[in-house]
Amino acid sequence: MKVNIKRRLGLTVSLVFFIFLVMLAAMLLSGLIVIILHSVDILDFWGGMRHDAIRRGVPVGWLFAVMTISAILGVSIAGFFSKIALRPIRRIIAATHKVAGGDFSVRLDIHGIHELEELSGSFNKMTHELSAIETLRSDFINSFSHEFKTPIVSIRGFARLLQDDSLDKADRQEYLDIIVAESERLSSLSENVLSLANYENLEIIADITEFRLDEQLRKAVIQMESKWLNKNIDVDIDTDEVLYTGSADLIQQVLLNLIDNAIKFTDPGGAICIRLLNNGNGVNLHVKDNGIGMDDETLKHIFDKFYQGETSRTGEGNGLGLSIVKRIVELCGGRITVQSDRNEGSEFVVWLPDRV
Repeated sequence: MKVNIKRRLGLTVSLVFFIFLVMLAAMLLSGLIVIILHSVDILDFWGGMRHDAIRRGVPVGWLFAVMTISAILGVSIAGFFSKIALRPIRRIIAATHKVAGGDFSVRLDIHGIHELEELSGSFNKMTHELSAIETLRSDFINSFSHEFKTPIVSIRGFARLLQDDSLDKADRQEYLDIIVAESERLSSLSENVLSLANYENLEIIADITEFRLDEQLRKAVIQMESKWLNKNIDVDIDTDEVLYTGSADLIQQVLLNLIDNAIKFTDPGGAICIRLLNNGNGVNLHVKDNGIGMDDETLKHIFDKFYQGETSRTGEGNGLGLSIVKRIVELCGGRITVQSDRNEGSEFVVWLPDRV
């Protein structure tokens, strides 16, 4: 293993070194001027000014001249070297202006001074995060617009068809059913978007109570009963008795979304296994199905907003359920993981601490 032993100057040491160089250069040049004056027999370097010059009051004038020249030389040298010393700062200022103008692709590569290297690294991390946020924002707007536009266009199209008086009763009922379904889909999307926005801005959970988590899980399964019965899915539940302290409403959102997701991606006649276990320092919730599973690309984005890996089932959801689950779990101080293989099902595992 290689160890980076490159020495880096601190900002304080660099400034001290810079001032020392300026003073040294000014002193050397001043000394050179004195030697030159001495060599032309104007100034006696060892014995002072000549007696005739003293009588004429020259010492004070030459001393003032030498001091003035030294000061001018010092300022000039400092100004010259400061352009080099301040070059990294100017680069940072220029890069900051670019970021302020909306260019998040700018990066800094500053070496040599420890503090400036840290500033460069932090700046690059900031621009990377801003770029990622901008990409997510753009993707969110595009996905949000698409998800809203699709049911609206469908509702408008079938509403126009219903204006045809020649439609028979069966077609009219079919179109009405589609409009109702699309309206419910639009309503669900609106509710999920508002819920996710609320959870993302939420930092403190207020409605904390003590409740039986295993009982709430059974109620969630019963609440989703119509969906898993329609697909003839076998639901197997095994729970410990869990007394949990947290927000019952938030946990209910987690349970319903995970169960609904499992039902959505399980084929008719399949099976879902749900386990709720005490593990000593918290609670583990396992929701496993034997459905279509996910590939590696889908696993990377499964918690992204509006992402739906299985395109053939995009009409069954809006890609926000798992984003909501992840955010709630994080608010509760827990974590969520997923394991899946294509055509072998998926298993979501949620760990929650004993209390929020």
